[in-house]
Amino acid sequence: MSLIDDAAAVRLNAYAPYSKFKVGAALKSSSGAVHVGCNVENVAYPEGTCAEAGALAAMIAAGDTGFVEIAVIADSPSPVPPCGGCRQKLAEFADAGARITMATTDGVTQEMAVADLLPGAFDAGHMESV
Repeated sequence: MSLIDDAAAVRLNAYAPYSKFKVGAALKSSSGAVHVGCNVENVAYPEGTCAEAGALAAMIAAGDTGFVEIAVIADSPSPVPPCGGCRQKLAEFADAGARITMATTDGVTQEMAVADLLPGAFDAGHMESV
């Protein structure tokens, strides 16, 4: 089973009664374990959780601290990139060279380096004087 398959399977569990826009994410941690997440909406829209954030939370809860690959899937005409907040979250935990595959439920994919999602990302190096 591929990460896209894992993301597609968990996407079906998304809680999206307001937008009807279900998203699934699956990542492979540095240890090789697969962790999944789906979007969880809330009637107070800013309180929802993105699929990528859910997968990262599952990874951290399992004791892993980095990932090498992530797949994100949604029912959209073109592959959906992570939102700005998730780009920052992914940058925090991505191993060097980590890749992202963005996919549609119709099989269209786009791949890139996670580092390319957020050029100039704020990182731990910016906190060295604190």
